[in-house]
This record gives sequence, structure tokens and C-alpha cells, in this order.
Amino acid sequence: MERLLVLGRRFLFLCTWMSLLPAGLLCAKEDGDVLARMVHLSKEKNTVYRLLDKVSEQTGFLFIYDSKLIDNEKTVRIPKGDYTIRQAIGLIVGNKGLELRVIGNHILLSGTHPAGPIALSDTVLPKEADHHFIVKGTLLDRQTNEPIEAGTIGVLNTSIGSISNANGEFRLTLPDSLHRSTLYFSHLGYEPRQIEASLLAGQNTVITLNAKVIPIQEVVVRITNPLRLLRDMKDNIRKNYPQSPAYLTTFYREGIERKNKFVGLTEAVFKVYKSAYKSNPAPDQVKLLKMRRIISQQEKDTLIARIKSGINASLNLDLIKEWPDFLLTDEKIEPYLYTTTDIAVIDDRLAHVVYFEQKEQINSALYQGELYIDTENNALIRARFEINPKHIKQATGMLVEKKSRNLKITPQKVIYTVTYKPYNHQYYIHHVRGDLFFKIKRNKQLFGTSPLHTWFEMVTCKIDTNRVNRFTRTETIPTRTIFAETQFTYDEKFWGNFNVIPPEERLNDAISKISSKIEETEE
Repeated sequence: MERLLVLGRRFLFLCTWMSLLPAGLLCAKEDGDVLARMVHLSKEKNTVYRLLDKVSEQTGFLFIYDSKLIDNEKTVRIPKGDYTIRQAIGLIVGNKGLELRVIGNHILLSGTHPAGPIALSDTVLPKEADHHFIVKGTLLDRQTNEPIEAGTIGVLNTSIGSISNANGEFRLTLPDSLHRSTLYFSHLGYEPRQIEASLLAGQNTVITLNAKVIPIQEVVVRITNPLRLLRDMKDNIRKNYPQSPAYLTTFYREGIERKNKFVGLTEAVFKVYKSAYKSNPAPDQVKLLKMRRIISQQEKDTLIARIKSGINASLNLDLIKEWPDFLLTDEKIEPYLYTTTDIAVIDDRLAHVVYFEQKEQINSALYQGELYIDTENNALIRARFEINPKHIKQATGMLVEKKSRNLKITPQKVIYTVTYKPYNHQYYIHHVRGDLFFKIKRNKQLFGTSPLHTWFEMVTCKIDTNRVNRFTRTETIPTRTIFAETQFTYDEKFWGNFNVIPPEERLNDAISKISSKIEETEE
């Protein structure tokens, strides 16, 4: 229990440093030449990122720039002095020829840089490029400069969006009609940020988020009975979650690492028929729109285990619909203990954090984790849970789909994360992620085990609630089979204008080294 409390407090008491917007801050057109305002810089040797942040601290203006144009990690020496904002920027980035524009409380740095090769994931057909534009970049913690994983990136007042990968990288392909729309960036424990899409179009932008401070009185006043919170959440399902079906366009990927090396990656775009959140709902359906699979030739014949995860697990992780045992709060038979002491911030809203773990006398493999429940509307908006490490070996049969007879597979850690996002005043499943860690040992082998990590995730990129009907049987794909073994035809145009999660740098490097090229995945 103590460990769980510490984990929760980490979410609550994130680094509380924030830069405050100076009183009377005005846009450039209302307050003369903003870039002529004076700032004081001390004599210092630091990175471009840190030095620009010091300018932000004094002025309240945040910077937007292409990371290919400005090297965040470049170390610069700055002499002590008073400078205009324009002079300070030129001194820090080492390029006085940049074009500077002040828009709201943002300063946009733009210019030209050498054209490099176009990445495969950014390739769009010329005809499609006339009607779409790309927004991409990296989401960082402003204080630590660390990447923010699974941060939400979306278009305000629409259902269009995606998430950042483990390196904080994001990518959205948007129609030209949304060029003047507002993008929002958010994550648990951070202050959300909004920026006009046109400012980011065609750039590889660094976006930083401030950790959100929660007044201590909020924590004291709002502490309440955790079982009451769970009952209130259940009582408000009809109000908070859609009572009519919807189509969800989702991006899905699953991968396998063995001995800390990538073995394979499978990616797809699905159209999901998501049934209503009612009693005895109809099963969800999945229609495959796009797919590709990349497998190492060296590992292809030795991939001796298939782990239960995949599409069916992604659907089952819709907790409001599938209702796991840790949400069945009958106090007479409940095998879990619940506590709540923290308040967290999610998308600028407060949420109670309910911690749960199985009771000591229960010896089966159950879960432990945290649930985040909105303090105003009682909606479950996030959950993170794992199989209890004390009993995880008992879960082997639930997790392993296939294995070689001469192989012993032992689970080490299994973690799931689920988030919901509002659209038209209703909460829809937004992102699910599962990470399963195992150790593999061959029978009769006295020493030596190798690690195996398999993972899957699905993110909702668009929601459509008009004229929603169930798919025909021929349109759907089976959800309980091993998706990586699905037959498909390779499409050289591939993603086109679908929104996807960019592959992490480490994964990108692994893909480039895998001997079987993408073109060779055609069945």
C-alpha cells in the first residue's frame, strides 16, 4: 500500500516550477514592438533550450521553432548584459537572420534550413498533399527537458487527435480546412497548452508543458471515501459515456523485443464499431483499413512464442464496458483494498486518485494500481494497473498464447494504461497500452534466461457518430487471433493521410537494421 501511495504522490507533487505570465502582457500589435523589450542575461554557459527558457521566464513569451533549424542541446556562452528580446534570441541561437513573429504569447522563430531526405512516414502523394498539411514535433517537460510520453495532441472542438510516443514525438496530418484551427497539448500533471495549427505547419516543433501546481487546500477539502467514488462513477455512466454507437478510427501497433532487440513490429489503422455503454452491450467490431508488418529475418524462424495481447485485449481494456473485478465494489465479497489521498490534474481538470491492491489473504493473481475519477462529473478518465508481482507467475496461462514445447516462459511484469477523452460532452476510449515482460528459458538448460518484451497500443484518432451501423461479417476481422499472423497486401502508399504514432528513435533504428525490408512484407 505504501508503495502505491508514493507512486500517487509522484503524480500529484510533480515539479512545481512554473513561469508566471507578467501582468499587463499584451500582443505585439497592442503594445508596440514586443521584440524591442529589454531582458537581462547573466554571464552563463548553457544549452540553447535553457537560455531561451530564461528569456521566457522574464517575458512570459513561449517560443515555437523547428528543431531542425535550432539545435536545443547546443551549448552557448552568453556575456552578461541587457538585451532586447530580438538581440537575446539572435545571441542564443547564433542566427541573426531568423524571422521572428509575435503571436499572442508565443514567439515564432522561422527561417530556411537545408532540405533533407523525406522520411517514409511523412510521404504523402502529391494529389493528397494539396489538401492536407502535417504538424509534427516533440513534447517536452519544460523544467526537465525530458520527453512526455503518451501526451495528448488534438484539434480543439473536434475528435481528431493522437498521442506522443516514448520520445515525446507526435505527428498529425490535417485537412487544409483546419489550417486556422487550434491545437491542444496535454498530459497528466501538466498545464494544457493551445497553439494555432498554422504556426506549426511544415515544422518539426518543440512544444513544452509546465507542471501543474495543485493548491494544498484542494487536496484536504476533497478527500472522500474511495468506495463512494467508485459507486458514484458507476451511477453516472449513462450521463458520462455515449448511449449510442460510434465509429472510431484508430491507429494500432504491437511489437516484440527479445534480448533487448526488436524482433518485429505490426502496425494498422482500424475502423472500430464501438457499441453504446449500456447493459449487455453488443460486441465491438473491428474493420482493417491499413496494415504493415516488419520482421527480422534472423529472428523469423526463432520467434517461438506468441503472447495474448493484441486487438482483443485493446477492446477489453475499455473498462467502463468490460468492467474488471477491481471495479466491482460489493463490500461483502470485495477482494481489494481501496484508498484515496491524492488529487491529480488531467487536461486542466481535477481528478481523485483511487489506489487499490488485493487483500493479503487473497493468493490468486489479481491487480493493483490507480484510478483517476473526475472530481466534478465522476467520470473515470484514466487507469493504470498491473498484475500483482507477488502472484504474477500464476497468470502464465492467461498471457501466453503459443510456445515451443522445449521452452519455459515466466511472466515478470504486466502493466496496462487506459485513458478516456471527452467529445461532445461524452467520454470515449482514447488510448490503451499494454506492456508484458517475460523471461524465457529452454528446458534442461541449467543457466541463462533471456528477456522478452511484447507490447501493444491503440489510440483513437477520430470519432464519427453519424449513421453508425454494425459492419457485415465479411468486413470484420477476428479479434481473438494473433494479429501479427494476419494475411494482408502491402500498399506502397501506406499511411497516406491517416494519423499515426511516430516510431520511437530506438524503434526507427531497429527497423532500418532489420534485414527484411518493408517492401518484402507483401504476402
